[in-house]
Amino acid sequence: MKLSRIKHIHFIGIGGVGMVGIAEILIQQGYKVTGSDLVENKNTERLKALKAKISIGHQAGNVGNADVVVYSSAVNAKNPEMVEAKLKGKIIIPRAEMLSSLMKGYQSIAVAGSHGKTTTTSLIANIFSDAEFDPTYIIGGKILGKEERSILGSSDFIIVEADESDGSFLHLNPEISVLTNIDNDHLDFYDNKTSKLEKTFLNFMEKLPFFGTAVICTDCSKAKKLFKKISRPKISYGFNKTADYQIVKRDQHEQYQAFTLLEKKLNKETKFKLKIPGQHNALNSVAAFIVSNLAGIKSSIAKESLEKFTGVSRRLEPKGLLSIAKKTTYLLDDYGHHPTEIKATISAVRQSHKGKKINMIFQPHRYSRSTLLFDDFIDALSNVDKLIVMDIYSAGEDNPNNISSYDFVNSLLKKNIKVFHGKNLTEISKILEENISDNEILITQGAGNVADISNSLVAMYK
Repeated sequence: MKLSRIKHIHFIGIGGVGMVGIAEILIQQGYKVTGSDLVENKNTERLKALKAKISIGHQAGNVGNADVVVYSSAVNAKNPEMVEAKLKGKIIIPRAEMLSSLMKGYQSIAVAGSHGKTTTTSLIANIFSDAEFDPTYIIGGKILGKEERSILGSSDFIIVEADESDGSFLHLNPEISVLTNIDNDHLDFYDNKTSKLEKTFLNFMEKLPFFGTAVICTDCSKAKKLFKKISRPKISYGFNKTADYQIVKRDQHEQYQAFTLLEKKLNKETKFKLKIPGQHNALNSVAAFIVSNLAGIKSSIAKESLEKFTGVSRRLEPKGLLSIAKKTTYLLDDYGHHPTEIKATISAVRQSHKGKKINMIFQPHRYSRSTLLFDDFIDALSNVDKLIVMDIYSAGEDNPNNISSYDFVNSLLKKNIKVFHGKNLTEISKILEENISDNEILITQGAGNVADISNSLVAMYK
């Protein structure tokens, strides 16, 4: 990226999963990077280690002499740093516009969709790395086992997540676009109209150049409708019989899943054996396989990379065996915060840990999502054996409907689900010690700070 007179870039909300990768690349390219966030986390610590100046809390003075101010989708116009930047006449841009600037001059691949973006982007980046294509990649999670690898590669490939939450992904101009699915998330931004959300996804996919390719999962009805409309070169994938790349004969085992992929055009079958569980991860892996084929990577290299892949941080991440009140418990940590994602997580765990009871510590994320999708959450959460519900993580939102975690607890009690309210680590650990049985599964679930609970449980009981 050539930013002639730009030397100092300030990020509001720098600790967010979509911001940290961009900030890291800019640091590695020699720019002065500062940023602020409401709380410290692993991302802010990582950037501090790279010599970025990070402030905790949003204050006007944090903007300083920045040439450009970048803001995340979680930041609103009333933020004191946004107000200050406007007063000082700074250049103010959304995260996606900075990402778009970084992508110029690269052969770019973007992964869009309501669910599965991080894992699919990670799978693609991992294949490209294993094929020695040395890509640059910007992902909302770290590839397990490769946490220390630089995300700034030496080749002209860049692989990124495309965030639809505020429509800003329309700034991106990739040459290959993947669409994993379209679901009813972030509808508050789209005036609670799925039609508006679907049209925005279509607009994004239509931004492909005439020589680009759209890779779309047609198991999703909304994505299938888009696939039919799009006028660009396109490839479909899924379990359905009309898909160009069709998954057949899938089996889930405790340590792995196996499936056969039929490539219709060549009438070619490829067998896969993945370490990551779940039907959704079979689909994510196929999307990555197709993209690697488009980039000219040998199928054998892509297959081997997929089969070695152990996962992404906070995506059904294994945290190991715990001993809670002398009861052996296997802990997993998952970022999913939408009913569809929670259902997929529970299904994957049920299939890979047959016969074992599932306990979940769930932290609802955002008042708007909790209100809009409440019935869907209750339906999804009814699939666990025992549940602890934490307070709703606000993510800076107001709560006009006064929804609370007690609404979740009360609705689930009516369905005869064994459910508790756990406000903090002390309460949660007490509930676990009194209610968990031997040889069970425990999942910490959500996009807020529930990961801290997961890490604390490891420290207490491992």
